[in-house]
Amino acid sequence: MNATHPIVYELTEYASKLFAEDLIPLELGTLLWQSYGANGALRKGVVDVDFPTPITVGQWRLTSQGWVGYIPLSDELGFRLQPKVGLANIFGMLEYAYKLKSFHFLNGLSNFDKLEDFYNYLANILARRIHDRTRKGLYRTYIPKSDRMTFVRGRMDSRQLVQRPWEVKIKCHYKEHTPDIEDNQILLWTLRKIATCGACSPEVLSNVRQAYHTLQGIVSLEPQTAQACIKRLYHRLNEDYQPLHALCHFFLEQSGPSHTEGDRKMLPFLVSMARLYELFIAEWLKAHQATKLLPHNLGVKAQHQVHINQEGSLSFNIDLVLFDNTTGQTRYVLDTKYKTPNAPGADDVAQIIAYAATQGCSEAILIYPQPLQNPLHTRVQQIRVRTLAFAVDGDLHRAGEKFLESLFA
Repeated sequence: MNATHPIVYELTEYASKLFAEDLIPLELGTLLWQSYGANGALRKGVVDVDFPTPITVGQWRLTSQGWVGYIPLSDELGFRLQPKVGLANIFGMLEYAYKLKSFHFLNGLSNFDKLEDFYNYLANILARRIHDRTRKGLYRTYIPKSDRMTFVRGRMDSRQLVQRPWEVKIKCHYKEHTPDIEDNQILLWTLRKIATCGACSPEVLSNVRQAYHTLQGIVSLEPQTAQACIKRLYHRLNEDYQPLHALCHFFLEQSGPSHTEGDRKMLPFLVSMARLYELFIAEWLKAHQATKLLPHNLGVKAQHQVHINQEGSLSFNIDLVLFDNTTGQTRYVLDTKYKTPNAPGADDVAQIIAYAATQGCSEAILIYPQPLQNPLHTRVQQIRVRTLAFAVDGDLHRAGEKFLESLFA
């Protein structure tokens, strides 16, 4: 195998593929199974791995399980997980899901034929924008600090003066105007994640490292989560950070832990299609709240948390809730299911009925990426249970219109 240009094998979502035994070294096949198999140590259920046996006619059998992206197993071998729907629709879903559409990032997507190209493109945008912001000056704010000093700064600690008057250094409480704040720590941590991913081209990787080094030393490297990037406060001094954090949210949500040790770490770039489908529908509905598609009196909540007991130790999250803006009463509960069975499963039906019951709601909807052969439309006492489709294999906007037409029929 050539280390300069690794061999990349393609797997299509939910389609099994056979590989001759000598095409995948045993140690790398084992690593794939240990890290991304059904009980994977890093991400569970990304790829089903069947080792060469008489059952598989002495070949490797690999099946991608609802994830798309890229897994760099080593410098020599990687796996590209392709979606079963067109890449243009994946890009469209990502635009909505991570609120990138309003920032006009994604021009010329027709030139991309791999998800790595999309990742590469956004990484380059983020690196260049961070570098530009650093040259202009990073956003700073005042943060409280305490320190023992040989001179007075801010407010002296009078209790320490009384209790330990012989000490030369005075404990002072003051505020420091610094760029070492979470707004900038998110940027640095994201750049570090991107730099260790195997999906970037050499040119983009150089830009990412350059942006990283401009922040390094000024900002502390603190681990950040994708959740830290959302629901942040923006104002006149840091409003240009909003698109940067939107991109960071995308990268941190997709980047998993490393499966290698030492200096040469490589991170996978993986998108959970179930999670993307859920985020996409939530953000699509929110984006159309002010249009004629959604009744003006309905609001949208995503990941609505419901506590089962008073202590709050038992709870669950409802994917989507449509509620009356005037009364706050839940009108519809919706649960996304990124799968295409012939008919809904009993567990899924029981789950959505339970969601509706906790909300005192009479409309319970299961949403699938394509119409089911045996759709459900029934009543369980006062709750109407339906299966509807928000298709992702064609025009997404038209699919959304059809979904809402069916929902409000």
